[in-house]
Amino acid sequence: MADEILTIREVAELLKINEKTAYKLASSGKIPGFKVGGSWRFERQEIARWIKRKVEEQQGGNGGA
Repeated sequence: MADEILTIREVAELLKINEKTAYKLASSGKIPGFKVGGSWRFERQEIARWIKRKVEEQQGGNGGA
């Protein structure tokens, strides 16, 4: 169960982005996460669903062009 909750570093690695970028996205509510004692945490399944939604949005946006 420990690997179901991700740190900011783990989310950054998963998304192949810089930790600072991941922090900015989390702070602005653009990726789903929550704070525990001032530190960001993310549910692996929520991040997976977020990725899937983003991919579907991009594919849908390109279909009408």
